[in-house]
Order: sequence, then structure tokens, then C-alpha cells
Amino acid sequence: MSDNRIERMRERMQAALNPVELQLDDDSALHAGHAGAASGGGHYRARIVSLQFEGLKLVTRHRLVYDSVHDMMHKEIHALAITALAPSEV
Repeated sequence: MSDNRIERMRERMQAALNPVELQLDDDSALHAGHAGAASGGGHYRARIVSLQFEGLKLVTRHRLVYDSVHDMMHKEIHALAITALAPSEV
């Protein structure tokens, strides 16, 4: 199930952000027993480098990422740790 989630997250982020780099990791196993894990939602980590982030504040970058997977939040995604960088910052 998790691989399917990762792939759907990847597809949505690719479509919305056209990243030059996208790394997604499933950290759910590290949170086994956590209250949020009981709902079935996973814990994920994303590193995204996109031209769309150039000149944007961190909160705006995170909003763009969350918007790309909004329908998965709170059901399939319990937590999403985001590193959002512009190419000039790499």
C-alpha cells in the first residue's frame, strides 16, 4: 500500500511542481505505535527542488507542496516533512 501512496504522491508533486529533483521517503516504520499511525496515515519525507520555489518564502513553498497532495492529507498522509528548495539554493 505504501509504495502505491509514494507513487501517487510523486505523480501529483511532479504534475504540480515540475521539480528538477524529487525524493520521497516513507518513514512510517519509525512511527509505529504513534497515535497518528493508528488512523492508517503514513509519515513521509519529501525533498523537492523546483524552479517554482524561486523567490518564495518557505511557508508558501510548503503550501504548494501540501496543495499538490491535499486530498491525501489526514487519511493517507498523517505527516509530511518537507524540504523545498529553489535550484539556486542547491
